Amino acid sequence: MKSFFLHILPEIQASFKDLKQFLMKTMHVSLDLVQWITTGYLLTVALLMLTSAFLHQRFKNRQLFAVGASLFILGDLICALAPNFWVLLFGRVVQAGCAGLAIPLMFNVILETVPRARLGFYMGLAGLILMIAPASGPTFGGVMVALGSWRWIFWSTLPVEAIILLLGYGAIRQVSEVKRIHFDWSQFGLLAVAFISCTLGVNSMSTAGWLSWQFLGGLGLAIVAILGYLRLSKHSATPLLNLAIFKNPVFALSFFAYVILQFCNIGINFALPNYAQIVVGAGSLIGGLMLLPGSLITAICQPWFGHLLDAHGARLPILMGNGLFVLAALGFTILGQHLSIIVILMLYIVFSIGRSMAFSNTMTNGLKEVTMAERADANAIYNTGQQFAGSLGTTILAALMSSVKSGQLSAARETAMGSQLAFGLVLVLGLVNFVLYRFVFKYQVTDK
Repeated sequence: MKSFFLHILPEIQASFKDLKQFLMKTMHVSLDLVQWITTGYLLTVALLMLTSAFLHQRFKNRQLFAVGASLFILGDLICALAPNFWVLLFGRVVQAGCAGLAIPLMFNVILETVPRARLGFYMGLAGLILMIAPASGPTFGGVMVALGSWRWIFWSTLPVEAIILLLGYGAIRQVSEVKRIHFDWSQFGLLAVAFISCTLGVNSMSTAGWLSWQFLGGLGLAIVAILGYLRLSKHSATPLLNLAIFKNPVFALSFFAYVILQFCNIGINFALPNYAQIVVGAGSLIGGLMLLPGSLITAICQPWFGHLLDAHGARLPILMGNGLFVLAALGFTILGQHLSIIVILMLYIVFSIGRSMAFSNTMTNGLKEVTMAERADANAIYNTGQQFAGSLGTTILAALMSSVKSGQLSAARETAMGSQLAFGLVLVLGLVNFVLYRFVFKYQVTDK
C-alpha cells in the first residue's frame, strides 16, 4: 500500500500546469524551455519503465521502494532550493526516477501477492491512486501558490514522503526470488533511442508538420532502433523486454485496446480545456474545473469497476465501459461545434466513467493471460505503452484542433471545426476497440 502513495506525490506535482506560468515570469525563460520540465520528466519515467522487468528480477521490492522514495526526497529538496531553471529541471528529472520505479513496483506487488479472484479489485484500487493525483493536483498547486509560492509545492510534500519512506520500508514484503542477471546496455540503448526519437518526432508535428524531417526522421530512427533491438534480443538469454509475449493474441489485442484508451483519454483531457477557453470563452480555472467531477467520480469508482471483473468476468465491465466511452465520443462529435461548459461537463462524466471502466480492466484481463514469470515483462510493456500513448494523444489531437485554417473564419470557429475532427477520431478509435475486444473474447478461454 505504501508504494501506492509513493506514486501520488510526484504525480500531484507534475499535474500543476500553472507552475509553468510562474516559472516563465520568475526565472525569465521561454515556454518552450519550461516545457522540458514536463518532457524531461516523462522521458525519464518512460526510460526507467523500460527496465522495470529487469529491476524486478534483480532487486528486492524493498530496495526499489527505498531508492524510489529517496529519489523523490532528494529531487524535492533540489526543486525547493533551485536557484535557477536548470537546477529545477534537474530536480524534476531526479523525481522522475521515483515515478519510474514506483508505478511498475505498485503493479508488480499486486500481481505477486493478490489472488486471481481478487485481482480486479486491487488493480482498480491502483487505478484510483493513479487518477486521484492528476485530478487533485491543480487544486493542490493553486492552494500552495496562494499561501506562499511555487516552492511550497515541493516543501509541503517533503515531510509526507519522509513518513512514507519510514512506514513503507517495513511493510513491503518479497515474494519472488531475486536473480543476479546481467543488464544489457546495448539493448537498453536501442530501446532508449527508439522511444526518445519517436517521442521528439511526434512532438514536432504540431510545429514542423507531418512531412517535416523532424517527424519523419524521428519516426525512421525509432523504427531502425526497434528492428535492431529485435535482432539483438532474439539472440540474448536475458532480453530486456520479452516481446515474445505478443504471440499471445489475448495479451496483444488487450494491449492495443489499452493504448487506444490512453491515447483518447490524454488527448481529450488536453482538448476540452482548450476548447472551453478558445471556443466558449471560459477562463482557465473553469476550463480545468469542468473535468474535475468526472475525474473524481471515476477515481472513487475504480475499485468497484475492478470488482465487476472479479464477480462477473471481464466481458461485462469492458464492453459496458467501451459502450459509454463511444456514446460520449458520439455526443462530442455531433455537438462538436456547439458545446457549452455544462454539456462538456456532463459528456465528460460519461466519457470518464466508460473509459475508466474499460481501461483498468483491459490491463487486468491482459495480464491474467500471461504466466506469472511473464507478468513483470507484461507490466513493463503496459506501462511503457501508456506513457507513449499519452504523448501521442496530446500531439495528434492538438494538431487536429488547429488543422482548420480558412483565413475567413474566427479563431474560435476554426478551433471548433478542428475539435470536431479530433472528437471524430476518438469516436472511430472507440469503435475500433469494439473489434479488438471481439477477438479478445473469441480467443480467451475464460474471462474470470
